[in-house]
Amino acid sequence: MRTKAFLISGMLVALLLAGVVSNFASGSPDGLDHAAREGCTFNADDEITGGTCMAQQEAGHQLGGSPLADYAIAGVDNEFLATGLSGVAGVLVTFAIGGGLFWLLRRREKASS
Repeated sequence: MRTKAFLISGMLVALLLAGVVSNFASGSPDGLDHAAREGCTFNADDEITGGTCMAQQEAGHQLGGSPLADYAIAGVDNEFLATGLSGVAGVLVTFAIGGGLFWLLRRREKASS
């Protein structure tokens, strides 16, 4: 019973973090993006205007048009809601895959005992 309560609590915390707190994450480039932009100059719209850097070789991702691209759900007009729903979907998929793997491994362990 304690394990079940622990898992449910963990799931609720993860859903809260993914659904709400993720909207307050920094929009600044992470370390890799920052390093790729070194040496270039940018305008107010964040477009490269000069210099030489790795970011000039950047191309669109093959899955850029997918329903969960750019940390949001496509088709949802409210950016806060789209980002939150995307985070919740990610948590649910991760818990489902992880739970399924643990269930299979546990079942396999019992069969071999």
